[in-house]
Amino acid sequence: MLVINHLFIIEIDYRKYMEMAYLLIQCDMGAEVDIIKKLTKIPEVKEVRGTYGVYDIFVKLESDSREKLDEILTNNIRKIPKIRSTNTLTPILSQGGK
Repeated sequence: MLVINHLFIIEIDYRKYMEMAYLLIQCDMGAEVDIIKKLTKIPEVKEVRGTYGVYDIFVKLESDSREKLDEILTNNIRKIPKIRSTNTLTPILSQGGK
């Protein structure tokens, strides 16, 4: 009798299962750099950029749960001084994209 053991290595990209949101921020004039520095210290902030236009700052957030994202937005980001307003965008992943 011949017994062969197989070892399968499965690589799972857990980022596919992360909750994601994009945040557009309006802030007081001249406060962008200070706010961006504070945002970069939040682990769930994966990207943050100053922008031209109606919004001053763009933020990409990722977390393992929607509840955690809600907590970060409500208790951390929206309480940063000199942020005037935020607009949260949730992507529709089923529509595809990159």
